[in-house]
Amino acid sequence: MNRLPPPYQPLFFESQPQPVIVLEGVSGIGKSTLADLLARRLKASSFHTLPEPHTGWSSTINAHLRSLPQFAFYLSGVLHASDRLRHARTLGPVVADRYVSSVIACHAAVHHVPVDTVANLLEPFRPYLVTPTLTVYLRCSEESLCERMAAKQDVKSDDTDLLEVPGRLSRLLANFAHVAERDKTAVWLDTDGKTPEELADRILADLEHTLA
Repeated sequence: MNRLPPPYQPLFFESQPQPVIVLEGVSGIGKSTLADLLARRLKASSFHTLPEPHTGWSSTINAHLRSLPQFAFYLSGVLHASDRLRHARTLGPVVADRYVSSVIACHAAVHHVPVDTVANLLEPFRPYLVTPTLTVYLRCSEESLCERMAAKQDVKSDDTDLLEVPGRLSRLLANFAHVAERDKTAVWLDTDGKTPEELADRILADLEHTLA
């Protein structure tokens, strides 16, 4: 991003950057559980996108702003997440529960906008964003998703909307598939019938292969 003035350049660190694993997929699929497990096994930092302070603002933003201001808010959040990733990976591995793909897929699904339209809005900021070592796209059957949602403790409006708003789930699944097709760091992982420990084993094997 050489065309940007110095205050808008991302920070760079001299130390060797550590791996960044991003978990993507619809709400309730098990990203948070898996992120916690991976963080323990890798002794990694972990956080959710959107990180604070954006997390506390998102419900108000969604309720009161139209689609383009909403996109600007989520873009701000993912840029902030990238700053946090860039710093955290100087200290050790990082696991992120959602990142850029969720911003694109979810915004497009909620506002009935083509995925490529949202991706093009974000494109000028791509050079600022940390590129993950591995982006794991989780998927499962709708039956399994309903069971996991029923057992989820911290249910939010995004979770209930996923199954209650007509067409929301199918749009999100299609959007994540569309984004993953263009993601050079993408790995698909089917979660039906697998424990979090088995999923973590597979992800760590994929990470080792990527770093080899």
